[in-house]
Amino acid sequence: MLLFWPLVIPFFTAVLVLLAYRSLALQRAISLIGALALLGSALRLLLHVLSNGPVAAQAGGWPAPFGITFVADLFSAILVTLTGIIAVCVIVFARAEVTPAEERHGYHALVHGLLTGVVGAFLTGDLFNLYVWFEVMLISSFGLLVIGGGRLQLDGAVKYAGLNLIGTVAFISGVGLLYGATGALNMADLHGRLLGREMEVPIMASAAFLIFAFASKAALFPLFFWLPASYHTPNVATSALFAALLTKVGVYALLRVFTLVYDIDGTPIQTLLLWLAVLSMIAGGLGALTQPSIRRVLGFGVITSVGSMILGLAIGTPLAILGGVFYMLQDIVAKATLFLGAGGARRIAGSETFAEAGGIWRASPWFSGLFLLGALSFSGIPPFSGFWAKFTLIRATLDTGDHLLTAIVLATGFLTLFAMARVWGAMFWSSHPRGDAACSGRPPLAMVAPVILLTGLLLLVGLRPEPVLDAAAAIAASLIDPAAYVAAVGLELP
Repeated sequence: MLLFWPLVIPFFTAVLVLLAYRSLALQRAISLIGALALLGSALRLLLHVLSNGPVAAQAGGWPAPFGITFVADLFSAILVTLTGIIAVCVIVFARAEVTPAEERHGYHALVHGLLTGVVGAFLTGDLFNLYVWFEVMLISSFGLLVIGGGRLQLDGAVKYAGLNLIGTVAFISGVGLLYGATGALNMADLHGRLLGREMEVPIMASAAFLIFAFASKAALFPLFFWLPASYHTPNVATSALFAALLTKVGVYALLRVFTLVYDIDGTPIQTLLLWLAVLSMIAGGLGALTQPSIRRVLGFGVITSVGSMILGLAIGTPLAILGGVFYMLQDIVAKATLFLGAGGARRIAGSETFAEAGGIWRASPWFSGLFLLGALSFSGIPPFSGFWAKFTLIRATLDTGDHLLTAIVLATGFLTLFAMARVWGAMFWSSHPRGDAACSGRPPLAMVAPVILLTGLLLLVGLRPEPVLDAAAAIAASLIDPAAYVAAVGLELP
C-alpha cells in the first residue's frame, strides 16, 4: 500500500471536501489535513526508496506487463514529495486569498483532484494510465481556471482547454500506434521491445504524437501560447499550483518516456527536442520583457525554464540530464515562491499591473526582500539554487563543444535577470502612482509563511547544493540506464 497512499489520500480528501460543502471552515480543515497527509505519505515513500531502491506495485494482483503498474524510483519519489510541499503551501496561502464564493464552488475539491492526477502521472508505470492521469489533471485544472466565472478567466480557460484537447487526441493516437507496433504499453516492457527499432516508421510516428502531447502540457515552443493567456487569470494560489506542477508533469513525461521507452540518441527526435528547447528559452526570455504585469512576466518565465529542462534531455549526456533534472527539482519550488510572492505583492500594492502598482519596498521591506531572494534564484544569481541549475547546464554545453548553446543559455539568463529587474523596479522600487500611502504593507501571515518556507528551501539548496546535485546525478544515471527500474517492475532486460 506504500505506493497507493499518495494517490488515495488526495482522492478521498476531494470526496470529503465535497461532503462538507455546508461548512467552509470544515472544508479548509479537511483540505489542509489532506495536504499534510499527502506530504507525510510522500516522505515515507521517499525514505523507502532511498533505503531500498525503486519499488513497484501491481493493481489488482495482475503481474507486469499485463496489469496496471505503479512505480516509484528516486525521481518520482522526490517529485511526489515536492508535490506534497507545494500542496501544503498553496492551501495555507489560499486561506488568505481564495474567496468564500470560490470555495463554495469546489475550489478545495478541484485542488485535490489536480493533486491526484499529478501524483498518478509521477507514479504510473504504463503509457495508457499516464494518459488517464493527464485527463484527471485537465478536468481539475479547467475547473480551477473557470471557478471565478470572470470573462478573462473564461477566455484563458478556452485557450487552455482547446490546445490540451488536441494534445489528448495526439496522446491517444501515439499510444495506439505504439501498441499496434509492439503489443505493449507498460513502459518497462516497451524498453526491451523497442531496442533497435528506433527508426521504424510507426515508432517514429508514435514518438512525434507523444512529443506533441507532452510539449503541449509542458508549454514548449510553439505550443506555449495557452500558458501566458491563462496563468494570470485565476486566483494566485491556483496560478502558483499550476506553475509549480502542471508544466513539470509534461517535462517529467518527456524525460521518462524519451529515456525509458525511446532511445533518441542520434535520431531526428533528439534534434527536434533540441530545437524545441532552444526556441522555448528564447521565446520565454523575450516574451517576459514585454509584459505589463508581474504574473504575465512569470508566466513567460515558466516557458524559459521548461526549455532549459528539455535542453538537458536533448543534449543527452549524463551531465546535461543531471542539469535538466536539477533545474526541474529546484524550479518547482522557485515558481511556487515567485507566484505566491506575486500574490503578496498584489495585496500590498493593490494591483499586479506595473502601471498601477509600486512602493512595495517602502511599505514592506521585509516582504520585498523575500521576493527579491526568489527573483535572484530564478535569475541564476549565486548563492541560490537557480545558479547551480544554470551552471550545470552551461558546463554540459561546453563539454559538447557547441558554444552556440552555451551562448543561448547565458543570453536567456541575462534576459531573465533583466525581466526580474524590471518587475523589481516597477512594483517594488518605484513610487506608487497614487502615492506610497496607497500600499497597505500588511500581508497576512497565511500569505507570508509559505513564501518564507519556500524561500528558505531555495537558499538552503543554494548554500548546500551537494545533496540535491547527488540526487540529480543518481536520477540521471537511472534514466540513462533503467535496469533497476525494469527489475523493480518484475521484468528482465533483453
